[in-house]
Amino acid sequence: KYVVLAFCIYLSRIAFASEADVLASLKYEKIPLEAQLLRGEELINYLKTNQNFFEAAITPQSYNFKRNLMDRRFIKHNRKPIVEDVNDDGDDIPESFDARTHWPNCSSLTHIRDQADCGSCWAVSTASALSDRICIASKGAKQVYVSATDILSCCHSCGDGCDGGYVIDAFKFFAEQGAVTGGDYGAKDCCRPYPFHPCGHHENQTYYGECLGYEDTPKCQRKCQKSYNKSYRRDRMRGKDAYDVPQSVKAIQREIMTHGPVVTGIIVYEDLVYYEKGIYKHTAGAETGGHAVKIIGWGTENGVPYWLIANSMNYDWGENGYFRMIRGINDCEIEQYVVAGHV
Repeated sequence: KYVVLAFCIYLSRIAFASEADVLASLKYEKIPLEAQLLRGEELINYLKTNQNFFEAAITPQSYNFKRNLMDRRFIKHNRKPIVEDVNDDGDDIPESFDARTHWPNCSSLTHIRDQADCGSCWAVSTASALSDRICIASKGAKQVYVSATDILSCCHSCGDGCDGGYVIDAFKFFAEQGAVTGGDYGAKDCCRPYPFHPCGHHENQTYYGECLGYEDTPKCQRKCQKSYNKSYRRDRMRGKDAYDVPQSVKAIQREIMTHGPVVTGIIVYEDLVYYEKGIYKHTAGAETGGHAVKIIGWGTENGVPYWLIANSMNYDWGENGYFRMIRGINDCEIEQYVVAGHV
C-alpha cells in the first residue's frame, strides 16, 4: 500500500508540474524487475494500480497485434544518437498539431490500414505516409494510395517481407524503383491491393474469416489486377529521395508540419499490446518485438506531451486505429529512428 500511496503523491505532483518537469521526472524512471516480467491479467492489474497515463485491456486485437510484430533488429538500422534541443526555442512550433485537420482535403490521412496476419508494418506505414505526402505536396490534387503490397513483395533489399523490413530502405525503394497504386483487401480501383484479408470481425466491415496462420510474403508481380484499367508501368509512381529525420523532437515536429507524416520504428513491450486509450508510456511487461508506425502530429494533455500516431491494425484497435505516446523522452526509442522522403 506504500507503493500505491507514493504513486498517488507522484501523480498529484505531475498534475501541477510544467511539461519540462514532467519529462525530467519520467526520463530516467526505472521499471522494477518484477514489473518487467508481468503478462496477461497480472500486467493489466499492475497498470491499473501503478499508472494513470493510459487504459489497458485484453482484447482480440491484442492477440493479433502481438503475433504480427517484426524482429527488433529491423528497428536498429542506421541508428543515431538523440540530439538535445538545447538552443532551439521552438517558437515556430504550435502546442498541438494534427495532420488530419491541417490538410483536410487529403483522405489518406484519415484512413487506417490493416496489415492482417503479416509483419508488414514497415511497408504498410511507409506506403501510408507516402500517400499522405503525395497529396500534401500536390495541395490535394493527387489523391492516391501507394501500394504496400508492391513495396512488401518487390523490395528484396528491404528485409524479410512478412517477417519484417527496414523503413529507410522502403523509402529508398519508392524513390529509386517506385510503386503502383494500392488499396485495402478486395479493392478494385487500384493496381495492386493488399493481398491479406483483415483478421476476424471488425465493426461495420465485411467479415472475411479468421486468420489461420502467419501469411507468406506475396510474390513480386509487376502487373496490375485485371479489373484495373492501367498497366503497371503507367501506374507506377516514384519519390525524390529518402532520409533520416534529425533525431530531435523539434526537428521531427518541423518535418511533419512542412512535409507531412513520418514513419518511425519502436520497440514494443507487453503493455502496449493491451493499450486501449490514453497516452501510452512503457510501464511494465517484457519486450515483445519491433513495429513501424506513422506519426501524424502531437499535443499535450494534463501537462503530458504526446505524439499522435496511426497504427496499422484496423479502426477498432486503440483510439479508432490511432494511439498517443509520450513525447520527449524517447520512450520505446520512438524519437531515435524517424524516416521520411520527399515526393
